Amino acid sequence: MVQVSVKYTGDLHCDATHGPSQAKIPTDAPTDNKGKGEAFSPTDLVATALATCISTTMGIKAEDLGVDLRGMTVSVQKEMSNDPPRRIVALPSEVHIPLAPDNPHREVLEQTALNCPVHKSLPPEIHRPTKFFWEG
Repeated sequence: MVQVSVKYTGDLHCDATHGPSQAKIPTDAPTDNKGKGEAFSPTDLVATALATCISTTMGIKAEDLGVDLRGMTVSVQKEMSNDPPRRIVALPSEVHIPLAPDNPHREVLEQTALNCPVHKSLPPEIHRPTKFFWEG
């Protein structure tokens, strides 16, 4: 179990603290919802969680396979609803992998990404297509 604590610091800003490491992440409301956009918004952190989860789980699997994914990039675009209630409706992602398209571990690495814990935790109504680009 990991505890995250959040302190509201005013002006729609918060400081989130990761219990085990004491690392901090500041947040702000987005500019389209009364904020200044001076930091990640709470929904930006959902997109960030997806991108880092894909990267981390692929990295774990790659290490098990003896494959180096250093330089891999993952980008996620967060799309919000136009109708109430305000919510994330899509998180399309692109994974750029510095390995050749004919890599023998391609299928297992892609399936690892699509089955990361964040992917599995998001509700099905959040559309999250994932494109893989093998660029080695």
